[in-house]
Amino acid sequence: MGSFHDEASLVEKVCEIYDKISKLETLKPSKDVDTLFTQLVLTCIPPSSINMSDLPENIQETRSKLIRLCGEAEGHLEAHFSTLLASFPNPLHHLHVFPYYSNYLKLGRLEFDILNRHYSTEPTDVPKNVAFIGSGPLPLTSIVLATYHLTNTAFHNYDIDPLANSMASCLVSPDSDLSQRMFFHSTDIMEVTEELKEYDVVFLAALVGMDIKDKVKVIQHLAKYMAPEAILMLRSAHGARAFLYPVVNPEDLQGFEVLSIFHPHDEVINSVVIARKHPTPVEVDHSHHHQLGIGSIMPSSCKYCDFQAFNNPLNQMNIIEELAMDE
Repeated sequence: MGSFHDEASLVEKVCEIYDKISKLETLKPSKDVDTLFTQLVLTCIPPSSINMSDLPENIQETRSKLIRLCGEAEGHLEAHFSTLLASFPNPLHHLHVFPYYSNYLKLGRLEFDILNRHYSTEPTDVPKNVAFIGSGPLPLTSIVLATYHLTNTAFHNYDIDPLANSMASCLVSPDSDLSQRMFFHSTDIMEVTEELKEYDVVFLAALVGMDIKDKVKVIQHLAKYMAPEAILMLRSAHGARAFLYPVVNPEDLQGFEVLSIFHPHDEVINSVVIARKHPTPVEVDHSHHHQLGIGSIMPSSCKYCDFQAFNNPLNQMNIIEELAMDE
């Protein structure tokens, strides 16, 4: 009974904050915007067993609208700080001015360790070419991975917005190393076909396809054109954090073998999903849209185990591997 009241209180609080956010004249960074989104994040971060599919339809509609508002606000925030960083002679030396940079450092290390665990049995075998879809004006994931973890890898950043790519390129161009390994492509990923076969790993940003049906279309496109056995890494959400980002379920990844799903329990919001494209083509069920993104992401054939980080700061994080599919 207590759990029901806790969930009702959580939903009520989220709806109150949504109501205030929806009445703002702009979602560009300001005191009011920062305060409301901070309240929202702090409300959604604590572990919760809430199941979105159990919520009334009007609450699910509110959640969909809230995810879009979060995406819009995040875009404004990144653009604001990208412009600020570009005012420095060496922008990459000042990334700490972005208020969530430490989260990206933790998430980058987490994603690298997950990737390292599943990419190859040979420790010297690392990805040569990586694509990041939905990189935006402040491509911190690519920058963190390229700077600290995949130091000889080429990163191809895709964004549909040419202005976002122009801003991102300004941050990287003064750096003698990253400017030679980081490339920006202004195009709709749904129009990219044969080039996708060139990438060992493809990252799909959380806000590409804020509606899960749109995200599934992108995933199906990647399943069609990525190289056999290439790795796909996505970001998802768990518990109340699903009010902030779409949830990617294993059944949404037709054409891929889901390897693991990791749920951080700290200030890193996004769950991380890693999957490998099947070596042979798999028939995709294009009619699969039932309860997309609103149910539990735990299939019946999973097992629990702790994710052991490899002598890195993640040892201090409460991270559980929720899903480890038998290979």
